[in-house]
Amino acid sequence: MSQEVNPINNQVDTATGVPVAPSLEPVLQAADVPVEAHLFDMRGVYITLLALVVGLLGALISRALIWLIRLITNVCFHGQFDGMKSINYPLVHPHWWVILVPIGGAIVIGFMARYGSRAVAGHGIPEAMEQVLTNESKIPPRLTFLKPVSAAISIGTGAPYGAEGPIIATGGAIGSLIGQVLSTTSSERKILLAAGASAGICAAFNCPIAAVLLAVELLLFEFRPRSLIPVAAASIVASGVHIAFEGREPFFTFGTNSLALPSQQAIAAYLVIGVIVGIGSVILTRTVLWIEHFFEHLPIHWMWHPALGAIVVGVIGYYYPNTFGSGYYNIDNLLANHLAISAIALLGIMKFLSWTISLGSGTAGGTLAPVFTIGGTLGAVCGVACSRWFPGIGINVGMAALVGMVGIFAGASRAFLTSAVFAIETTMQPAAIIPALGGCTMAYLVSCLLMRHSIMTEKMARRGVRVPEEYQPDFLDAIRVEDMMTRKPITLRDVDTVQTVREQLETDGAGNHQGFPVVNGNGALLGVVTRRDFLGKAALKKTMVELLQRPPVVIYEDLTLRDAARQMARHDIGRLPVIQRGTSQLIGILTRSDILRAHRMRAQEPTRSIRIFRGASKGALARPEDGH
Repeated sequence: MSQEVNPINNQVDTATGVPVAPSLEPVLQAADVPVEAHLFDMRGVYITLLALVVGLLGALISRALIWLIRLITNVCFHGQFDGMKSINYPLVHPHWWVILVPIGGAIVIGFMARYGSRAVAGHGIPEAMEQVLTNESKIPPRLTFLKPVSAAISIGTGAPYGAEGPIIATGGAIGSLIGQVLSTTSSERKILLAAGASAGICAAFNCPIAAVLLAVELLLFEFRPRSLIPVAAASIVASGVHIAFEGREPFFTFGTNSLALPSQQAIAAYLVIGVIVGIGSVILTRTVLWIEHFFEHLPIHWMWHPALGAIVVGVIGYYYPNTFGSGYYNIDNLLANHLAISAIALLGIMKFLSWTISLGSGTAGGTLAPVFTIGGTLGAVCGVACSRWFPGIGINVGMAALVGMVGIFAGASRAFLTSAVFAIETTMQPAAIIPALGGCTMAYLVSCLLMRHSIMTEKMARRGVRVPEEYQPDFLDAIRVEDMMTRKPITLRDVDTVQTVREQLETDGAGNHQGFPVVNGNGALLGVVTRRDFLGKAALKKTMVELLQRPPVVIYEDLTLRDAARQMARHDIGRLPVIQRGTSQLIGILTRSDILRAHRMRAQEPTRSIRIFRGASKGALARPEDGH
């Protein structure tokens, strides 16, 4: 409603000379009462159609990035110009020059960050999160090209990362770009960004449900149909693209091992492993942050930091080439229990050192694959130890590795549901449901107890960016206006003069009230006047109806406090007359203080504990009102 609209046409009775109330019909038409929004509308359908396009583009670019990584890896390490050949195999006898390959790639990344965009470095997911939280989901278009190229160079030259983070960032950039080219709101751009990100991760792993949950937990920060439906649609399209390229086989396999449902004792063991990997997630996160802090204080320009970290990557890779690149084959070996415990422990330690130092130096790459490898080795070591010390409980070492994989990611990233579902979708093993959920739960619990922020949010928190950590419905949407409004408010008659009203207010003791509804003789609302309207001697002879300058902004009694808060914010007012739906009868008034009172009641709930049932004599249960 425009503030300049003024349907108040002051009229005077020609017989008595007394101002009379205007017609009520234009007043109610201009009242601009909000209507209850639908859960989904045609605008949502339009965004869903855009999300389908974003999902297809994000999935195709995800596949292109995987092809480019394979190409660079095969060229640099195997001398083969082939982007189709799988890189799920290590170097058998590396030459000394492999140490130079990661350094060369890191130097290129440093120049791209310096002269292109510094956003090319980093995990990928935190950068997308920050754009959602601070920049209305507007990712610079150049990152659509720079991010995947930098990630392909970094991973292809041996950096110990996965492509997941850059894939998520690139898919999100595509969604954001389409949202910027077309006319969309910031909320719609966020949905398209999340759709592109979930499509990218789904095209890589064929995990549509986990992809949707990842978008919810790390990008959307909400759970509502308007965002879930477009993101799910994009993930479904991306899943189809993955099947077209990779087939229907699970991404990770347990080899020829058949998985049976775990026993109660084995479930307890997996819970303990979840606690251990939860502690490991805290150590991993703090190590990365400490190394980042170390590099930030080096007396050389930051563009050279990736090259310094790459020296460590190259040296470790020379002696233990399984640490180069994504190394998804390592995860398959862990799940299939093909490695001796000494090889498992060595892989975990070397991957931990290589990845934390490289990531802390500021190069480009994703966290998922290396964190899975590190967590998988930790879980597998625990599984081997448990099977030797307690052979009767029937623990499966491969399952323990899976629990370690997803548990450490749940603890480090706080993407709890994503991690648990990811374990099921990527292995297609229903028997893993309880162990994976139990391990993620315990790791998540330990992480929340020991860390304030996750590996995704710590740096943002240090810069003052507030990241939502709890997703809950707006409780104002569950409280109706009639539950908090003031009934029978002080009203003013349309024919009263200012002088009369002043005397009346002094008598009634309404010193704290700033606004007053004006009604006619039938109790129908005409408008609202404030104490400011009473100022000046020139106003003394005016009637209330003459002071009305604009139609009233009202609310219905059956709407919610959320609707009322939006109405107040939209019109920059602090009070709303409450009228019956379909009439103009005033039944109450709602103020900012009433909404704050509802907030205060909600805020006190976590600290107000009561005992509902109390012990009574003779074994009876006493009701609280009995006073026993």
